Amino acid sequence: MKVIRVVAIALTIGIGAGSAAMADGFKDCTKLAKASWKPASEAEAKAKAAGYEVRRSKAEGSCYEVYGVKEGKLYELFYSPEDLSLKHTIAK
Repeated sequence: MKVIRVVAIALTIGIGAGSAAMADGFKDCTKLAKASWKPASEAEAKAKAAGYEVRRSKAEGSCYEVYGVKEGKLYELFYSPEDLSLKHTIAK
């Protein structure tokens, strides 16, 4: 019984940590199927045009996340892959 309790506690802690990590970002940008998304490079180009020095980008949830620096501060920008509109910005 002790082993089951330890495993249950470990799983609870792990699930809680995963939920906290997901709460950091904005993950709901479009309902469009991935096959119809515009290229991620276009989201990076939009960030560059807005004055960000792009460090990296990735697809997360239904958004493109672009990490960029502007005026010495790191930002996480969330673009819709459907129309490349900026949905959310987080200053890190």
